[in-house]
Amino acid sequence: MSVSRRAEVTAAVSGLLSASALFAALLALAYRPARIVPAAIVLALVAARMSDRHRRLAAVAVAVAGICWVLGMTFAVITNNPLY
Repeated sequence: MSVSRRAEVTAAVSGLLSASALFAALLALAYRPARIVPAAIVLALVAARMSDRHRRLAAVAVAVAGICWVLGMTFAVITNNPLY
């Protein structure tokens, strides 16, 4: 596998990880934020380190995950739902 092909594959995987982190963070608003958001943050951080091409998307994913953690925990406490 050539170097340019490997860079393309790495960038694609990085984008998919960032998108997965965004989906998981938004899912955590409705279901168990203390379990899901840390995994979403780890996914976004790994994606940010993998490739420069999707680094901004990964940074947005980390920011959204942090916001979703705060909101998800707040919603869970207010509605008496489990945190984890």
